[in-house]
Amino acid sequence: MSDKIPEMVREDGSYPTDELRKPAIFAAVVQTRVHGVNGDNPEPDIRRNLDYFLECIDIAQGYGPKNDLLLFHEFPITGFSNWTREQHYRLAIEVPGPEVEAVGKKAKEHGCYVVFGTYAKDPENWPEHILHLMVMVGPDGEVVAKHWKQRNVRGLFPGSEQYTSSIYDVYDRFVEMYGLDAVVPVARTDIGNIAMSAVQFEPELFRCMALKGAEIICRVATGGFEFEDMRLTSYHNGVYTMIANNSVSTHERTPGFFEDENYGGPGRSAIFGPRGVVLEQCGPFESRKSTLIPIAQFRKTHRIPDVHMELYRPIFDQYRTRYDHSQYLEYLPKDKRDAFRVFQENARWIHYW
Repeated sequence: MSDKIPEMVREDGSYPTDELRKPAIFAAVVQTRVHGVNGDNPEPDIRRNLDYFLECIDIAQGYGPKNDLLLFHEFPITGFSNWTREQHYRLAIEVPGPEVEAVGKKAKEHGCYVVFGTYAKDPENWPEHILHLMVMVGPDGEVVAKHWKQRNVRGLFPGSEQYTSSIYDVYDRFVEMYGLDAVVPVARTDIGNIAMSAVQFEPELFRCMALKGAEIICRVATGGFEFEDMRLTSYHNGVYTMIANNSVSTHERTPGFFEDENYGGPGRSAIFGPRGVVLEQCGPFESRKSTLIPIAQFRKTHRIPDVHMELYRPIFDQYRTRYDHSQYLEYLPKDKRDAFRVFQENARWIHYW
């Protein structure tokens, strides 16, 4: 891994941008149901989920002002369920791949950006690893960005941990392959600087996105989220934050889960303004909520967060992470319980379970 650190934060409070295609944009969260595919025979369910996804893009653009940005939830193509690791790897899609190409064609048809999450695989570069990606396709139909999830939450569900490979789990090789700038990426587009993430409960990540010039942070969830975690991303960093969660399923619940599990259950997708003001919010059902973002006006006066780092750096320098990075480079857990075992054996903090 190279010792050379690229410039990622400017000293004068400004940040790099691309030219905007118009002074104001319409951005929407599209809250749709989620359905986990059949792990033994995933192809028919993936086709069904994809067709529904494409239909929802049409619906979201079918009335009211045309949206420049559509944000969908964490897993519109694969859904989520209690699969075996082998099933999970098989159903994970490739990016780019036929499913993403279909979404790209729909984005091109409507002249918009579409952002969504997905389970993915990269057999050539990361054989056997199951990735959790955020994907952005642009109005030209091409993939603009695919951002890895930075880390999985640990210790929240005793006895069970995620075995998907986040950046933290393979950090050394990730940086060697893609560079330090890719760890917390920001995509510069003609509708604004956009960062994407499925991470929750880690405000430092979103602070870093804002320091690198993010203007719109697209966050996703499935099964629930903490509303204030999302709102405070905008409040503390002076940016726009969008959160897309899944809706109530209405006709059938997600296989392997109760409808109202996790962090508040389905619904409540929202858009927040730079001071944490709630601009739009969904209820529990399928919905599209759109807002006008005066991106050019915002950019004229916006600066990165004013952080007095000298106060905090000595504490951060002494902090030791709960468990070391890159552990999935040596061993890939067989399932969630095996991932829990690996976490327990390698965590340096005291266990409370």
